Amino acid sequence: MTTPSQTSPFHPSTLSTKVALVTGGGSGIGLEITRQLGLHGAAVVISGRRDHVLQAACDALSPQMTISYVTGDVRKYEDCQRMVSEALKRYGRLDIVVNCAAGNFLALAEQLSSNGFKTVMEIDTLGTFNVSRASVDALKKHRGSSIVNISATLHYGATWYQAHASAAKAAIDSLTRTLALEWGAHGIRVNGIAPGPIQGTAGLKKLAGGDGSGTSLEDMIKEKIPIGRAGTAWDIAMAVVYLCSSAGGFMTGHTMVVDGGEWMWRPPVVGREAVLRVSKAVEGASRNVIGESRTQQTTVRVATSKL
Repeated sequence: MTTPSQTSPFHPSTLSTKVALVTGGGSGIGLEITRQLGLHGAAVVISGRRDHVLQAACDALSPQMTISYVTGDVRKYEDCQRMVSEALKRYGRLDIVVNCAAGNFLALAEQLSSNGFKTVMEIDTLGTFNVSRASVDALKKHRGSSIVNISATLHYGATWYQAHASAAKAAIDSLTRTLALEWGAHGIRVNGIAPGPIQGTAGLKKLAGGDGSGTSLEDMIKEKIPIGRAGTAWDIAMAVVYLCSSAGGFMTGHTMVVDGGEWMWRPPVVGREAVLRVSKAVEGASRNVIGESRTQQTTVRVATSKL
């Protein structure tokens, strides 16, 4: 298995002078997004509901970057306004918003409670709207501002036991396109990223099935990823840096799939070693049918000419 070198292709000053707000930025994929935004020059405010998680993230990252945190619940619009106000108060501007806060769990649709469905929709979809709406006036002040919504590939087709999360992520993708259309005139680009299975995340163990032991589960997932490995949080963070940089300056309204081709995977109809043999057999049978047809046509013509 190969993994990325995790050496950024972007210059460390790519996002210098910019200020970012990352919801869910204290753990998981959000933490690595926070790290990479900071390593590329941005000052970052992270938010979440757990004070101790946010504090730990800031303690770990502060030697490398400019970072602070504010607690809040993305389901509450007034909390989202406070997140934005805190970023403006501490750093004087806001250029980047990454909506990474999310909730999920496995559930049979017939056993999924209305409250469970509502909770995921509110954290993922309503939260994305609330933070974006609370940020728009600040983002308008600086052309080249960017919103990145972390989505998923669950709804590209369908995913077992994910009625709530699939609906929430599909709505986020739609919201991404609508906000890009409406806010482009303000110089705000709005894009999404749909991660695939990511190493070291609770989501890989919790959502992919298996016994939850980690290694065997990841091996099972990697078998179904054409590129041959599970992703890393670094892969997602690099996509965020790209979208927020001038390199992504003409990208808006698009949800970038970063999953190694996993969502497209399906078992082959025949094994790789049997492809040529099966193909030749089919071609041979086809030639025989064509040959028999031509013989029959010739016979008919001859019989007709004798008449």
